[in-house]
Amino acid sequence: MSSVKPFSLLSEFDIFLFQTGKHYRLYEKLGSHLVECEGEVGVYFAVWAPRARSVSVVGHFNAWNPKAHGLLPRWDKSGIWEGFIPGLSKGTIYKYHITMANGKGMDKGDPYALRWETPPRTASIVWELDYAWNDDAWLKQRRQRAGQPQPWSVYEVHLGSWKKLPQEGNRSLNFRELATELVPYAKDMGFTHLELMPVMEHPYFPSWGYQITGFFAPTSRYGTPEDFMYFIDTCHQADLGVILDWVPSHFPGDIHGLYLFDGSHLYEYADMRRGYHPDWNSYVFDYGRDEVRSFLISNALFWLDRYHADGLRVDAVASMLYHDYSRKEGEWIPNIHGGRENLEAIAFLRAFNEAAYENYPGIETIAEESTAFPGVSKPSWEGGLGFGQKWMMGWMHDTLNYFKRPMIYRRWHQNDITFSIVYAFSERFMLPLSHDEVVHMKASLLYKMPGNEWEKFANLRALFGYQWTHPGSQLLFMGGEFGQTSEWSHDRGLVWELLQYDYHKGCQQWVRALNHLYTAKAALWYYAFSPEGYAWVSGDDTENCVLAYLRKGRPDDPVLLVVCHFKTGVVENYRLGVPYSGTWVELLNSDAEAYGGSGVTNLPLEAQAEPSHGFEHSITFRLAPLAVQIFEGQPLSKPKKTPRPKREALPKEPTTPTAKPSPRGPKTKRKTR
Repeated sequence: MSSVKPFSLLSEFDIFLFQTGKHYRLYEKLGSHLVECEGEVGVYFAVWAPRARSVSVVGHFNAWNPKAHGLLPRWDKSGIWEGFIPGLSKGTIYKYHITMANGKGMDKGDPYALRWETPPRTASIVWELDYAWNDDAWLKQRRQRAGQPQPWSVYEVHLGSWKKLPQEGNRSLNFRELATELVPYAKDMGFTHLELMPVMEHPYFPSWGYQITGFFAPTSRYGTPEDFMYFIDTCHQADLGVILDWVPSHFPGDIHGLYLFDGSHLYEYADMRRGYHPDWNSYVFDYGRDEVRSFLISNALFWLDRYHADGLRVDAVASMLYHDYSRKEGEWIPNIHGGRENLEAIAFLRAFNEAAYENYPGIETIAEESTAFPGVSKPSWEGGLGFGQKWMMGWMHDTLNYFKRPMIYRRWHQNDITFSIVYAFSERFMLPLSHDEVVHMKASLLYKMPGNEWEKFANLRALFGYQWTHPGSQLLFMGGEFGQTSEWSHDRGLVWELLQYDYHKGCQQWVRALNHLYTAKAALWYYAFSPEGYAWVSGDDTENCVLAYLRKGRPDDPVLLVVCHFKTGVVENYRLGVPYSGTWVELLNSDAEAYGGSGVTNLPLEAQAEPSHGFEHSITFRLAPLAVQIFEGQPLSKPKKTPRPKREALPKEPTTPTAKPSPRGPKTKRKTR
């Protein structure tokens, strides 16, 4: 029937791990691989299709003839078909022709393919990753700071629309052009990480990458896999981390993809009350199937391994956790205990996080999770899911609702802007102003703000100042930093021409200044997830719509006083308590003229021995309109430590060695499309 030769990269132990859901390097075994067999060079193919009647490899090399190169079923009943085809090389275009149990055939892309044709074409491409990395220093530093506090200021980017080239048919920049333009821009702006909306191969561009068919391949729209490696390498050499959006929650029903892969519900739940998601017209992975768990965790580790990604932001976690997510009564079935939680998905997420942190210390996993599910960012051994951080969706909704209000009404809604502190330390939160907030008729961030043009920009700068100084880490979607006026569209690039106008340029410079202050002052990030780093000064001045709080770092780090004034008008001689005497210097003020403000700023202030807000000292200053002001305290003298009294030495007693404590491991409403 064919010239396929018996060959295998799979050992019995590989099969055991695969069938128990614990094979996390399947990309080294399944898919297509350039090998040598009996002195001949060619390609080894291996694909999991247990319900198939037959599987063959088709492509240009055999005129897409399904009878030319049939694969061989393994003897161990693993459902894997494999074989070696001599003479094939890197760049060979292929698909698997699968004959289903009913005798009908269909062509499928390779679930483990490292490269795919550029859409709308849908074939897989034999590929071998070949790139010489230059980021050893970055990876070493990443390992060394694993588990240690570090700044997280994330710039979320859709690579296909960050910048377009109208003179070339409105095409997107490719990976190497992005390395030349995006990387230095993000670095100059002071961001610590880029978060990339899904780069995995997807057939439908307007899905923004969230409907994936090629889970192991960066989209060929922007270049080769090596081009994407070059982009990440360039980021690392610029001390810029890269977080990839990862989508284990669902996949589309395109015929060349995972859906009904061998004619049966192989990757998805068979019962559509679990296997189909109405929100996105897509299919839900069967997290209870061992081979599917091996596939998904292998995929996560693949991006951390081969592409040196520094983290994974996991999409739509809430939809994974609950069987009734976006489903009406009668459209879902409960778990074995009668509850709504998807116990299989919970176990999968814990296993994923454990594998990621164990194999790649220093990376971060981040959950987009919009419910009150407990312990999302707590370690799995404490009953949590094991994520490093969780998006603070409640903060986002409350904050944007507050800022949308006309300033004259805010005095009656102070609780909306203060409530987040009640639960700010219940998880390790990232504060997201993401792409979801600037699409689908929601308006850009700038046009959510009330008032005239000056007030809109002042509000936007105040929003960013509040976000950057709030406990947690922060994420901002591209374009927000310079006050994009229109909603984001994947078909258009950002309107960079706006930067010729002073207000937009000033807003961009404000975000830049915030980032550089944020990374320079440990008080803003060292205790980002702990109440030790935060203290209220005043939250009840509703008449002036003022929030004032302290941000604190290590004992030797200067304390920062943050004053947020969410109302127009200048208040002279405004008094706030401060924790010690000495000089208080205004480090940043969003009302400074350089940022487009009115210029109500302050010279260095000397604390007065006048009690206020529970402190023995206080300062009076000019409260700028619609602004965030950040002061740094410089005490006259540091409090001296009281020496411990000496005591006579006692005779030593034999002690039993104790085990060293284990190193700290991972901590562990959905978008519309």
